[in-house]
Amino acid sequence: MKLLFDANLSPALPKSLGDVFPQSRHVFECGGIANDDSKIWSFASTNGLAIVSKDSDFQAMSLMFGPPPKVIRLRIGNCSTQDVESLIRSKLREMAAFEADSTVALLDLTP
Repeated sequence: MKLLFDANLSPALPKSLGDVFPQSRHVFECGGIANDDSKIWSFASTNGLAIVSKDSDFQAMSLMFGPPPKVIRLRIGNCSTQDVESLIRSKLREMAAFEADSTVALLDLTP
């Protein structure tokens, strides 16, 4: 699975999670799409990326439009980048099952 991290998450995450999610990206490195949810949605869909975000905007879009792209919503609140990385690493099985299920558009991850 390739991930696209939203602007509300650290740009360091693609590198720190590169061992388990190679080719992942952050919206800040994708040509000015960071402040436009519809552009982020389109970019993720076109490039085979699952959107990872802490806010509900993409949750609503996933329910309205369905995949692709798939959306992973982190329900973790204010925390460190290391906490976000730890949450994602602790949910690798759930994320693999989510990726494999073409009928599911949204995955909520909680600590």
